[in-house]
Amino acid sequence: MNARTARLRDILQLRFTPIFGAMAPAALDTISPNNPFKRLARVAGYAVLRLLGNVFRPIKNPDDLCGAVWLYVVSANNYEALHFIKQARPDAVLLAGQSKNIGRYGSVVNRLSLRRKALYYWQFLPVLLGLSKAVGRPALRFFDLVFYAVGYYEVYRRALRHYRPRAVVFSNDHNDDSRALLLACQAENIPTAYVQHASVSTNFPPLGFDLSLLEGQDALDKYRLCGPVTGRVALVGMPKADAYLGRRNTAPAVRRVGLACNIHDPLPALADALAHLMRAFPALTFTLRPHPSDRRDYAPLRRQLPALQWSDARQENVFDFLANQDALVAADTSTHLEAVLLNVASFYYRFIHNALSDDYYGYVAHGLVPRATDLPALVALLQPYTLAKPLDLYRRAAYYNATLGTPDEGRSQALALRVLAQWLAA
Repeated sequence: MNARTARLRDILQLRFTPIFGAMAPAALDTISPNNPFKRLARVAGYAVLRLLGNVFRPIKNPDDLCGAVWLYVVSANNYEALHFIKQARPDAVLLAGQSKNIGRYGSVVNRLSLRRKALYYWQFLPVLLGLSKAVGRPALRFFDLVFYAVGYYEVYRRALRHYRPRAVVFSNDHNDDSRALLLACQAENIPTAYVQHASVSTNFPPLGFDLSLLEGQDALDKYRLCGPVTGRVALVGMPKADAYLGRRNTAPAVRRVGLACNIHDPLPALADALAHLMRAFPALTFTLRPHPSDRRDYAPLRRQLPALQWSDARQENVFDFLANQDALVAADTSTHLEAVLLNVASFYYRFIHNALSDDYYGYVAHGLVPRATDLPALVALLQPYTLAKPLDLYRRAAYYNATLGTPDEGRSQALALRVLAQWLAA
């Protein structure tokens, strides 16, 4: 395998794992259409609208990127995980790729030009052939994802040589553009740091940053299973939760139940679960929170369940949502951990069976949340909490959040900033 093919395999590591290809067809279709002609149409649209569009789209960055500490974000969640560094360090700048969708924060982040990305697409067919030999069928099945990833590494190396940032701080270690920038930093000898923004999985790439600020022992144990851990590691808790840990839920019983869902949860099964719970607990208030990237049509569900409340994840922070709940029901999502940290009772319930992704984050296995195998079992789990809810549920999260029960509890931002400052000064 030549160096170019090996690099693209690294950049697309998560896309070639068995669990990615085994996603529910409806969920996978939103990322890479099952129909090859639709994949071709998307590639054509990307080439015209994104690649050529970037050439004619001006970039006017509010901040000077030269010599700065870059905070690289690929989503609104990443922005929220790294913004505290921007607030504390005048040399820090938030930035993303030229056309990256950062949700409600899109207009306030700097942008790295991708205008030259199209110049590297001569690599596509040779790389696709090399990947098909290396990983087999997944390379051809996801040829569209390979196409999107081509050129990131080269344009990011050019940007690094031009701006020479002091360091680059990431909050995502597995997206293709994040992986490409990390490899570009390594090639250009730019120091890299990582701030964990959500729970991690053993399917992630090996931890390869010069400094990694992880939330707790759970993350470190999982990364050790992903491969060799390089660089310095510090367990600093969850910086984005600091402002909320003093507002833990003290309700004596559950009266408000939130359900968090994402594209992996089929709408019919989700509707059945909600209808079942609302019939079983007519006195409770139920609120549904779709993931911010979930663009499905929920209008039929709104009509079917007019009493159901809604949380717009593109407008409402997850901790603000949880502050208005006494309990949470969800499948595989980091929201379970965030709920338990706020003493919100949380229950694991899968809306669809998938053996490869069952208990994806290990929350059930490590006793963070109980599992309900079917809807009657979910009702039975929730029922006692409508009579009395424990006030010490948050203690279950100590394995995931290293600062719980220590003098640094609620001060993870200050701890992370100290470690980051010491590393930058070394």
